[in-house]
Amino acid sequence: MLQQNTIPLKRNSYYIKAACFFISLCLLITCPIAAWYIDCWDRIWFDLYQILTLPSPLVTDYYNLGNLASTFLNAGLCGMSCTLIMIINKTNCPPSFLAGYFLVIAHCFYGLNFLNMWPPMLGIYLFCKVMKIHFNQNLDMAMFSTAFGPFISEMLFRYHVNENYIVWKTQTSVLGLAYAIGFSIFLGFAIPAMLPGALRLHKGFNLFNGGLAFGLLGLFIYSYMYKTYGVTAPEPFKLINITYDIHKHSYGAFVISFFLIVFVSFLIMGWYMNGKTFKGYEKLMESTGHRVNFFDNYGPALVYINIGFYGLMMLTYFTVVIALTDGAGFTGATTGIILASITFCSQGQHPKNVWPVLLGYVVLFGMVSISKLAFGLELPWTLSTQTYMNGAAFATGLCPIVGCYGRRYGVIAGIMCAAMCASTSSIHGGFMLYNGGFTTGITALILIPCLEYYYQKELRTKM
Repeated sequence: MLQQNTIPLKRNSYYIKAACFFISLCLLITCPIAAWYIDCWDRIWFDLYQILTLPSPLVTDYYNLGNLASTFLNAGLCGMSCTLIMIINKTNCPPSFLAGYFLVIAHCFYGLNFLNMWPPMLGIYLFCKVMKIHFNQNLDMAMFSTAFGPFISEMLFRYHVNENYIVWKTQTSVLGLAYAIGFSIFLGFAIPAMLPGALRLHKGFNLFNGGLAFGLLGLFIYSYMYKTYGVTAPEPFKLINITYDIHKHSYGAFVISFFLIVFVSFLIMGWYMNGKTFKGYEKLMESTGHRVNFFDNYGPALVYINIGFYGLMMLTYFTVVIALTDGAGFTGATTGIILASITFCSQGQHPKNVWPVLLGYVVLFGMVSISKLAFGLELPWTLSTQTYMNGAAFATGLCPIVGCYGRRYGVIAGIMCAAMCASTSSIHGGFMLYNGGFTTGITALILIPCLEYYYQKELRTKM
């Protein structure tokens, strides 16, 4: 019996590693193409150095801080590193490893880099050694811990020098290293304890479980570092990169082309693996998305197909709202959130249970627009405002609400999430990257008890 159960685990693990390797390779190959596209061959490594050594709280656009090519290089290096760790350790990777990988490469476009990702991961490694458990089986937790990357950069390069920080000179010191090391050790022992507790709070209805746990932890850390000691919290850098300023309007075509290639490739691979058919995908889309494993239930072929179809849906949503409303456009953060939005394609997300949540954002925007226009007031935000695009990407983690309670409650969840997404980052100073997951976690904490109280019978019937 044990041998029979091991076979699908190894098969699924192989396809999880293959997906990570393929995307990492795409990111690395895109780097020289991007360098040619914006003609920045002489700036790739210098701009990568800037990405590595400048503090980067939410939302720091790495296309602006560095350039298009250096950002893809940063994402490719981080993604390939995580993939190689999976391969070298020869571990049977569960779908949570794929989720952790997607969140790493997503935030490599706005806040995470090849330098600040390692200390939190080493903190988890130290925890595993002290507790005498296998790091190989907790690599997903290590990848999730990179959400605190901006805190690491802050401690290394700015916190210990306060107002004397000079943008173009790296000013790390023994004190900065000590802060970063101590903080990483603290994370290594705090994160494993908090993740299960957060899951019990929202009962699996927020797929971005780390967002809720890390948001609360970020609140404590930020308050302790700045409010308790009376240290003035820094403002994000207002850097203007000439190369970016010239080409920003054409980045949309480049980013859309990249994602079309990636998502269509997954569709083709899944279609071929599934006997050159999409048969069975309609059954996957009947899943509630609550506490599920698509690899085990439907197989890797249909998971690849889901990545393709669902990824194209999210790309279409962001392309349409950018085209129809005034906002941020295809920034580094926008590129990252498209990747973040497909994080749980193997654990609950699919087009059928996600679109009502996105509709909630549209409904709230319509409500605000009517109210403001009726009184002749200016709209405070649009669907393509960066904060609201980020929020929409992570709000997709509320899809189990749609599957278990119905579409109308998914719309309500989207409205609630949209109403709060612009406020939550101030709680942790923007130094915790999973702010969207934090917002969805709070939404679930408010909504799920109400739904359980009034609709217990409906929940039992659908589950």
